[in-house]
Amino acid sequence: MTGSSRFGWVLGAPLLALILLPFVMLIGASTPGELAAALGHPTLVDAAWLSARTSVIALLLIVAGGTPLSWWLARSQGWPVRVVETLVALPIVVPPAVVGVALLEAYGRGSGVGGVLASLGWSVPFTTSAVVIAQVVVAAPFFVQSATAGFRRVDSDTLLVARTLGATRWRAFLRIAVPAAMPSLLAGAGLCWARAVGEFGATLLFAGSLQGRTQTMPLAIFTALEADVALARSLSIWLGGAALVLLLAVRMMPVLRQERA
Repeated sequence: MTGSSRFGWVLGAPLLALILLPFVMLIGASTPGELAAALGHPTLVDAAWLSARTSVIALLLIVAGGTPLSWWLARSQGWPVRVVETLVALPIVVPPAVVGVALLEAYGRGSGVGGVLASLGWSVPFTTSAVVIAQVVVAAPFFVQSATAGFRRVDSDTLLVARTLGATRWRAFLRIAVPAAMPSLLAGAGLCWARAVGEFGATLLFAGSLQGRTQTMPLAIFTALEADVALARSLSIWLGGAALVLLLAVRMMPVLRQERA
């Protein structure tokens, strides 16, 4: 370790300790028995299944719409692109409570969209669909930003050569652009999925916390904290562990791709 790096470590260690200390204390406060008991608890089973189901649906919707949007952002220029990039990133900087209230205004029975849906017999707020919509809104920016950065690194000359050899725009996109940007697409999808699983504020306001229907893992932790602190700790550790595994997988993907190459 050089002198400059040692200096950086000394100054940065307090921040690292501040980040890690709560997680260390959380793990130390729970016993193996509590963790094992939580695995079979109806709250965890229902919330974990709902979180898995809704987050996967949200991820598929985000990838389906975010991939072409990211391609357009990466291959276009001018002020409209900057405006769209700013608007897509808005859920990252806007508090989740604001997102939740905005979703209620957009899809509530008193709004234009919500009124139309209600006339068709579909009420969105406080349903499983509301959970998915909230997850899509708050998590989409993470995929779009990563995918856009990946597509911007695609060699334009390679695409041009493919077109001159007879490949259609769609074929060149699928066979050249997507594989070249795949590390960024996978990383963005992983972070997007983790954000969807961890969504709390917007979901609470827009979907509520109904066990088996809208109560995701973060909401289950919030509810358990009011009556059973040990259960809340155990749920937090299981959810945090799943997030850690997902983060490690995202970090390791570029390394594994380099080794295979």
